[in-house]
Amino acid sequence: MSVFWLVTIIILLALVFDFLNGANDRANAIATTTATKAMTPLNALVVASVFNLAGAFASTRVAETIGKGIVDTNSLAPDIFLIVLITGLIGAIIWVFFCTSIGIPISVSHSLVGGLLGAGIAAGGLIHWDILTNKVFLAIVLGPFMGLIAGLLIFSLVSWLIYLVFKHTPTPKVEAIFRRGQIITTPFMAFSHGMNDTQNAMGVITVALLAGGFIQDFTVPLWVMISCGVVMALGTFLLGWRVMETLGWKLTKVEAKHGFSAEAGAGLAILGVSLAGMPASTTHIVASSVIGGSFFQNLRRIRWSEVEKMVTAWIITIPLSALIGGASYWVVQVGL
Repeated sequence: MSVFWLVTIIILLALVFDFLNGANDRANAIATTTATKAMTPLNALVVASVFNLAGAFASTRVAETIGKGIVDTNSLAPDIFLIVLITGLIGAIIWVFFCTSIGIPISVSHSLVGGLLGAGIAAGGLIHWDILTNKVFLAIVLGPFMGLIAGLLIFSLVSWLIYLVFKHTPTPKVEAIFRRGQIITTPFMAFSHGMNDTQNAMGVITVALLAGGFIQDFTVPLWVMISCGVVMALGTFLLGWRVMETLGWKLTKVEAKHGFSAEAGAGLAILGVSLAGMPASTTHIVASSVIGGSFFQNLRRIRWSEVEKMVTAWIITIPLSALIGGASYWVVQVGL
C-alpha cells in the first residue's frame, strides 16, 4: 500500500479516535454542571463543545509528546512506522469504544499511549522509555493527586467563604450563587480539556504527515488543529451520556459548591500538566477533583464501588490497549 493511502487511513482513524475521545470525556466538562442544574444538558454541551474547540489552539506540547515521544520515528522504515500508527490507533479505538459503551470513564490519552506502545514493541521499534517515564507515567501518578488536592483546597476555600460571608444566607441561595459560578468554571474546564486531549489526535496526524514526507518538521498544521477540535467537539456533543452519569451522579452526591470546586480545581490541574507537555488523563483529574470536593465533608457521600470500577479501568488501560495494539500490528502484518 502506498504511503499516501497509509497516511489517509491514519488521518481517518485519528479522527474516529478523536470523536470517541470527546464522547468519553464529555463528562469531564459538563457532568457536575448538569448534576447541579447550573446549566441544562443542551446548554452545557454547547458550551463544552465550543471551549473544547478553543482549547485545541492553545498549545501543541502534548501533541509533540504523543507524536514524537512514544515510538522513535527513525527506528523503523517509514511504511512500517505508519503501520504502527494505524494499529496503535486501532488498539486505542477498540478499548475506548468498549468503555464508553458501558459507561466507564477512562483515560483516553493513555489508551492511545498504550496502543502505540504495544504496536511499536511488536514492530521492533525503539521506545522512548525516558519520555514515557517523565511525561506519561509521571502524569498517571501526578494527575489524580493534583486533581484531588486542587478540588480539596478549593472546596476548603469555598467552605471558608460560605462560613464567613454567607453564614446567615439560606442554603438554597448559597447553592444558587455557586450554580452561577459554574457558568465560569464549566467553560474553563472544557478549555483546559481541549488543550490536553485534542493534542492526542493532532500528534498522531502530524507525525504521520512527517513520516510520509508531506511536511518537513513537526509543526501541527492549522487544518489539523481545526479538524481535531471540531471532531472532538462533535463527539462531546453527540455521545457519552452513560459516562456522564457515572461522574455526575453515581460517583458522589454533587451540590453546586462541590461542582464549582471540582471544575475549578480540575481545570487548573489540567492546565498545568498540558503546559508541561504531559498527556494526562483528564478523567483521572476530574474524578479525583470531584472526590476531593467531598472527601473531608463526608466520606459516606462517595460511592466507593464506582471509584473501584474507575481505578480498575485506569490500571488496566495501558496494558490492555497495548495488547490490542500489538495484536492488531501482527494481524495487519500477516494480512499484508
